Amino acid sequence: MTEQKTSLQAGGSDRPGRKEGGAPGGKKQYFRRRRVCKFCAEKIDFVDYKDVRLIGQFVSERGKILPRRLTGTCSPHQRALTTAIKRARNIALLPFTTAA
Repeated sequence: MTEQKTSLQAGGSDRPGRKEGGAPGGKKQYFRRRRVCKFCAEKIDFVDYKDVRLIGQFVSERGKILPRRLTGTCSPHQRALTTAIKRARNIALLPFTTAA
């Protein structure tokens, strides 16, 4: 009974064929560069709803607000951007949707 315990105590494993280390034999890791907030990079303090050219970059062709993970904006600027887009829509500077 002591012989059986020694193999498990010594760090032996019941799984055969497992490689140690990272991913050289497996799938390649895909490295995506982190996007930088445009408003932080250009030091824009206030997101103006009248600046249609700027906020139009963050709206899709269908009229949807693009998410943070696609645009790279930080949380405070994404919230300000959403408010600015909604204000611009209400006074008809931006369309709610595209014409079908």
